[in-house]
Amino acid sequence: MKNLNKNIFAFIVLICLSSCSAHNREMETIEYLDIERFMGDWYVIANIPTFLEKNIFNAVEKYTLDSDGTIQTEFSFNKGGFDGERKSYKPRGFIKDTNSNALWGMQFIWPIKADFRVVYVANDYSYTIIARNKRDYVWLMSRNPEMDEETYSQAINFIEEIGYDIDKIVKVPHQWQK
Repeated sequence: MKNLNKNIFAFIVLICLSSCSAHNREMETIEYLDIERFMGDWYVIANIPTFLEKNIFNAVEKYTLDSDGTIQTEFSFNKGGFDGERKSYKPRGFIKDTNSNALWGMQFIWPIKADFRVVYVANDYSYTIIARNKRDYVWLMSRNPEMDEETYSQAINFIEEIGYDIDKIVKVPHQWQK
């Protein structure tokens, strides 16, 4: 009976470890990110929101490359509605892999640098997907505040393929004056 319990325990542990390792495989970035072309405004189309990003509207991420090679970032949005208070956060990005430029540390609070990976960018740099190795948060961003349904579906399918639970993805509403 003891051996049976040990075998059952070993089997359960093996299943847990194999499911963890499959889900925790290293998240690959794109091969190369033209960092200067990537700079500028990106509208957050959809995400798995962090605590800051719940119930946000008109979310925009702006990147500016500084002379020291770091990335000045401004994340701004309206909280609670289109007419809600405009909030802004200014984390700093640090390129960790200068061969690809696609693996960053994003620092909101010193000394912590959160994992930030460019896992997809369209050939024309019209939209991008930012992910994390933990597969806890993800951002689909576009150069325009609207994305056609076909492109959106393809992006969501890609996000699912890299190991995310797409049921957690939330569309970010946009309404801009023309």
